[in-house]
Amino acid sequence: MYHLTIHTHFAAAHNLLNYQGDCENLHGHNWKVEVTVKTATLDNAGLGVDFKILKRKTNAIMDRLDHKYLNDLEMFTGTSPSSEHIAHYIFNALDSELDTAGVDVEKVTVWESDNACASYTRD
Repeated sequence: MYHLTIHTHFAAAHNLLNYQGDCENLHGHNWKVEVTVKTATLDNAGLGVDFKILKRKTNAIMDRLDHKYLNDLEMFTGTSPSSEHIAHYIFNALDSELDTAGVDVEKVTVWESDNACASYTRD
């Protein structure tokens, strides 16, 4: 199995719902996002998927989040826009938009700081 990983980022504000502490207040992060896809096969060029394609599709999703107040976005209506939920959203959005045969999203990790991250996988 081949694993391909890209890194990207976005900046946004949010506040956590049903949380007792400072993070219930409006605040922001410069999130770092790590996306890993997997494939068992390579194309004639020896690629699982062109990194340019993976970056373009991922960055289109980042554009939906970048410089936004996440609590106001439809995908987080009634849901706390935590790093966990953000990773889940990015995973599902990319999974539905990645149309390269045999390539599947394996894991999305969202770093809200240099020392704290949350990941989502299908299983």
